[in-house]
Amino acid sequence: MFPGAVADRGAADYALVGAPLDVSTSFRPGARFGPRRVRDFAEQFDDYDHRSDQHFTELGVYDHGDVGPTADTAEYLTFLQSAVAEFDRDGAVPLLVGGEHTVSVAAVRALDPDVFVCLDAHLDLRESYAGDEYSHATVTHHALSVADRAVVLGARTGSEAEWNRADADDVTVVPPEDVADWTPAFGDASVYLSVDIDAADPGFAPGTGTPEPFGLAPREMRDAVQSVAPHAVGFDVVEVNDRDDGQAATLAAKLLRTFVFAHAEA
Repeated sequence: MFPGAVADRGAADYALVGAPLDVSTSFRPGARFGPRRVRDFAEQFDDYDHRSDQHFTELGVYDHGDVGPTADTAEYLTFLQSAVAEFDRDGAVPLLVGGEHTVSVAAVRALDPDVFVCLDAHLDLRESYAGDEYSHATVTHHALSVADRAVVLGARTGSEAEWNRADADDVTVVPPEDVADWTPAFGDASVYLSVDIDAADPGFAPGTGTPEPFGLAPREMRDAVQSVAPHAVGFDVVEVNDRDDGQAATLAAKLLRTFVFAHAEA
């Protein structure tokens, strides 16, 4: 159970769902351990948040546990979508903890946002990768089959075809050096917020599947999460693995709490 979570599902204002999918990781596997490690490394944090003057234990975060993966990724995404949609119908904001980034597709399908916002080192605009249409490298592509537009914060790598796709009007790419000055402009649009932990420079979060240098600092990620959270109908943090001493999991857990505090005070 995530530290500070409530035991009563009926009291949930937020619903945490673990999604330990680890099928298409193309470099360093281990994302299946992400939900467990995020929970474990969240143990150290104080209940009280000074910035928002709130206690995490009073915000109604319920931990549903993990939805275990199946052998068929498309089938798994259907199961996960159903779980996320059920919490949304019950009035709880879904908080997904991956697992590889592919799990975000289920949440976006369930919540049907107008805008998909993602902190990510990669564009993830491929239609398939290594013959897999549900590769972790296709997430933004799939999100745009639901959302009207996508904003990718911190992207610094992608194929030539992906960069060409990113030139379209429905995609905004904010490079790492500009994220600190970026300001959301969503109006009344609904937003889904996804954090791929590899958006962080690997010096801060080495425990991820495809680390990419020259990334974001934790404070920049925190500020982005705080600014988007009031507009968001759901949130995830993904791509944490077990290949470090807990740096990635610690950052992921803190960003999840940051989202809850910022969303709850909005």
